Amino acid sequence: MTSLLIEQFTCRQDNFGVILHDPLTGETASIDAPDASRITDRLGDGGWKLSHLLITHHHPDHVEGIPALVESYSPKVIGPEAEAGKISGLTQTVGDGDSFEFAGRTVKVISTPGHTAGHICFYIPDESLLFAGDTLFALGCGRLFEGSPEDMYGSLARLAELPDETRVYCGHEYTQSNARFAVSVDPDNQTLAKRSKEIDELRSKRLPTLPTTIGFEKRTNPFMRTGDPAIRKQLGMESASDVEVFSELRRRKDSF
Repeated sequence: MTSLLIEQFTCRQDNFGVILHDPLTGETASIDAPDASRITDRLGDGGWKLSHLLITHHHPDHVEGIPALVESYSPKVIGPEAEAGKISGLTQTVGDGDSFEFAGRTVKVISTPGHTAGHICFYIPDESLLFAGDTLFALGCGRLFEGSPEDMYGSLARLAELPDETRVYCGHEYTQSNARFAVSVDPDNQTLAKRSKEIDELRSKRLPTLPTTIGFEKRTNPFMRTGDPAIRKQLGMESASDVEVFSELRRRKDSF
């Protein structure tokens, strides 16, 4: 089995589009549908036909392209069962623990509430790939528009259980601003400091900072390191619970 080809590209203001293509079967998937024209252009560049749309959550910047892509390609549109009433055009709904096949590979569904109440992530074990939508970002996590700190903390804890080598694709290019905040609450983390400099160099050249990996996020992402003594000391929360530390980190990031 050959590896999937992955095309990542920016669209809208700071969204990422991601297209997966299997050279053997020809099956091609888009992760979310932020911009139909950009996705169509990329499909045309590869000479590919869209067979699947995998939708992580209902926010407009992730679903607005569905109608045009369905009209052009008639793909399977797979999205969260818990948000089916908010997403038009779904042909299949899935929830936590469900799985389905794409290009001969099993795609596992992980429920990750927090950013929205019904947010899901797509995990392809055979390829060590996670499509995290707006749950996990490089050095950050999504804002809590519909869920609680407990929800998002639990969601990130579940993703942290995936193998360290899992490559993570996210919905937005937020890494530079996330890095500045991460350094502010974890100033002595040398791995983070080095990564922050690399990120600045990449963005100065307008290059993407993704994908990241689960293992790297566990070493550098403060939202996945709520038990770290250095972060707790920096926050003055040495005896707080992990959820309390997470909540304070999210509060500070919201106004950073």
